[in-house]
Amino acid sequence: MQSIKLIVVAGLIGMSAAPAFAEDAMGTMTMMKGGQVTAIMPDGHMGTMMPDAKMGAEMMKMAKPIKHCMMMMTDAQGKAYMIDTSTKKAQAECEKMAM
Repeated sequence: MQSIKLIVVAGLIGMSAAPAFAEDAMGTMTMMKGGQVTAIMPDGHMGTMMPDAKMGAEMMKMAKPIKHCMMMMTDAQGKAYMIDTSTKKAQAECEKMAM
């Protein structure tokens, strides 16, 4: 149950950050498909899955909607970081990047 919760949280974060991890995806934004789950690991690797209806329903019980723009990045060694976008300036930069 705890691992499913981690997958859901990582998936929600990954929705807005997935293209940022691919060097060749700069400027190319894609949307997740309905029901798709994306997991982002601390070492920067990612995975996606399309859960069946039962598993998807269980995950949605733990899911929370994203209320603002979120940013992720990796360092030179590939470790993943989430950027604090709680200020108005950071939100503006995040939204500008997502356009």
